[in-house]
Amino acid sequence: MRNIKFFDTTLRDGEQSAGVNLNLQEKLEIARQLERLRVDIIEAGFPASSKGDFEAVKQIAETVRTCSVTGLSRSVRSDIDAAWEALKGGAEPRLHLFIATSPIHMVHKLRMTPEQVIEAAVEAVKYAKRFFPIVQWSAEDACRSELPFLAKIVAEVIKAGASVINIPDTVGYITPKEYGEIFLYLQNNVPNIENVSLSAHCHDDLGMAVVNSLSAIEHGATQVECTINGIGERAGNAALEEIAVALHIRKDYYQVETRLNLQEIKRTSNLVSKLTGVVVPPNKAVVGKNAFAHESGIHQDGVLKEKTTYEIISPELIGVPSNSMVLGKHSGRHALRNRVEELGYTLSDEEINQLFVRFKELADKKKDITDDDLIALIFEEKFDPFKDFYQLSSIQVQYGTNQIPTAVVVLKDGKGNEIQEAATGAGSVEALYNTLERCFQTEVTLLDYRIESVGGGRDALAQVFVKVRVRDVETSGRGTAQDVLEASAKAYINAMNRVFMIEAMRAENEKVATS
Repeated sequence: MRNIKFFDTTLRDGEQSAGVNLNLQEKLEIARQLERLRVDIIEAGFPASSKGDFEAVKQIAETVRTCSVTGLSRSVRSDIDAAWEALKGGAEPRLHLFIATSPIHMVHKLRMTPEQVIEAAVEAVKYAKRFFPIVQWSAEDACRSELPFLAKIVAEVIKAGASVINIPDTVGYITPKEYGEIFLYLQNNVPNIENVSLSAHCHDDLGMAVVNSLSAIEHGATQVECTINGIGERAGNAALEEIAVALHIRKDYYQVETRLNLQEIKRTSNLVSKLTGVVVPPNKAVVGKNAFAHESGIHQDGVLKEKTTYEIISPELIGVPSNSMVLGKHSGRHALRNRVEELGYTLSDEEINQLFVRFKELADKKKDITDDDLIALIFEEKFDPFKDFYQLSSIQVQYGTNQIPTAVVVLKDGKGNEIQEAATGAGSVEALYNTLERCFQTEVTLLDYRIESVGGGRDALAQVFVKVRVRDVETSGRGTAQDVLEASAKAYINAMNRVFMIEAMRAENEKVATS
């Protein structure tokens, strides 16, 4: 059987989703989980795009040892140099070079002739091969390119040293039949095509990213590029978990193998969803909350008699446990540490101690602490890099059907100074957010607000996700607490801290650029 490699671009293309801004610690945690999932290649970012992206790619390359780590690069020497500096400490450094090949991109974006595009692509590949043992070359907007030109430029970059040729459906335009035909055309019209691997990269603008990726595999592709939960700019990318499970369940048809550890799929999906704030729809294939739910009486009867009557994927296949371990107020630090490690998280002694304090506080209020509760606490402790920014000290909200909702908030800044404000609103959350806006003394546009429970029951934790725009920065935030208003406040403050961190990094980049 052919082996299909999985190229995960959650940390590059996925992070380009509107409002998603991952910090270094969050990127590292996702990269470690992708390594546990056993993807073949992790695209960690675009090193030349910013100092923050460069540092994230560098640290991921130096941390991950069982996957190849790559970075994106335009066909210019400065991008290639930055990528090499970031990736040279990796176990198997590789470069992902791209240049547009469609007439619309060459004319309106690049303002280059086809001959100039070929020359630039060849020069970039030759230069990159001085450093990188593996160079992947991508024809941006390949699916709207003229096939004779695409075959010509592919032949030239292979001569120049490219090891992988990627055919992206950049705007999600193509159909499965047409996409498969491109791969066949290249195999029949590029004389040195046998020297490289062919890769597929599909976007979901017309809802065909996964089926297009599978069509590419049917027609000779041996690498597929995708993201966890299908996140990405616009309508997103092909969903890794859907392609992986389809290849496994229908191995009889596709006749291919992968090295993925499918039991890590659900855990990876949950991690990416929580860190990005992009909620997985309940009816999402493979990883949605309802993926294994059977409500119809006929379906329930069939499943009870024989699961395979209506269940082609077992929950255990993707790592959905049949039951969750429950901790309580009598559980000790050792039991907590063991469970944290079983859930796939690595915490330092200091982080465990801090988590144990929060765990005991919650256990005094909530009888049973489930895995979901524990994961929520881990996220609160481990993924809060904003100690030097703003923290919530206290909130007080007065609300009644016959009175104006009023909120009082006390914040602490990074220097320990207290900020206290009060405001009213049409509802309790609006009053709270009007008050926080006063605390920050800046105009904030709330683009999205979502609340969900962690687990069930009256004592369930509340988890709030917000998306905000401040000046020209759009980002998301999250907060967890037993009280929905406290969770709402934490989510808003988390988003604002991200805004301030992004602006601080921009200022630092500008300072470096002008010095």
